[in-house]
Amino acid sequence: MPRDPDGTYPPIEPYDQGMLDVGDGNLVYWEVCGNPVGKPALVVHGGPGSGCTPGARRSFDPDLYRVVLFDQRNCGRSTPHASDPATDLRHNTTAHLVADMEALRRHLGVERWLLHGWSWGSTLILAYAEQHPERASEIVIPAVTTTRRSEIDWLYRGAGQLFPEAWDRFRAGVPEATSDATPDLLTAYARRTESPDPEVRAGATADWCAWEDAVLSMEAHTGPAPYGGRPGRDRLAFVRICAHYFSHAAWLEEGQLIRDAGRLAGIPGVLVHGRFDLGSPLTTAWELAKAWPDAELTVIEEAGHLGGPATTRAVLAALDRFARRA
Repeated sequence: MPRDPDGTYPPIEPYDQGMLDVGDGNLVYWEVCGNPVGKPALVVHGGPGSGCTPGARRSFDPDLYRVVLFDQRNCGRSTPHASDPATDLRHNTTAHLVADMEALRRHLGVERWLLHGWSWGSTLILAYAEQHPERASEIVIPAVTTTRRSEIDWLYRGAGQLFPEAWDRFRAGVPEATSDATPDLLTAYARRTESPDPEVRAGATADWCAWEDAVLSMEAHTGPAPYGGRPGRDRLAFVRICAHYFSHAAWLEEGQLIRDAGRLAGIPGVLVHGRFDLGSPLTTAWELAKAWPDAELTVIEEAGHLGGPATTRAVLAALDRFARRA
């Protein structure tokens, strides 16, 4: 199919969608677009808590792919929504999301699928594929993360060396934190996002998003701020779920996903990472590529966490290459 000038495919709409009951009172939104008999591919969104977007559909040739997107628990169109402080997040962990992906695969009758996602989505993809390697045909990941404690510590404390004034404001948002240690800060933010007081929740959300935007402030982008510019309901859910996950180190053993990357042997992988990604420095992608025997890493010299034209080209080239692979 012909592409648009930016290299992506034209906008498409789902031909099927629904709400999957995954238990514990949770319904997960899903949609399918493209070719009903095409190569199955699953889009795993970032965040955690961001939700899937229509733009993610446009990375795939709709004549060749059967593209599945879903909103992870408690965000996007999934219910109950994390923006409501009454929503219980106890049943929202990495293990729950991996199980949801398997439940969705069975529900849709997919045997194996290509996995594509970025940032937090890459962590979830790796957790899923290492547990179910027989279900992953290929993996394409830009902006690689594995959510190690060291990565979390860099994002919410270490990067303050580059943006000390912004980090001071982030730290000041939780004066009740017992120390400057990252787990203490994130736990304090998690508690604030669950406050029954809407002003407390809104303040914590604004402070968190201001810090996230500061880390990306050296990257070129257009439109609203990447985090602070999101709609209010989505912003509340995003921060609450992020604080929930990162204060628990995503319930993963330190270094688990790189340690177990040998389980991905035989699965072709493409990793695309910006040299100037301050949110998730290149080290993680580099270490993963060394531990995963079938992965190839492309470093985009001029890009950061948000990517850009060169990142888009590299991702689309990988997806096009895999489109006709059996």
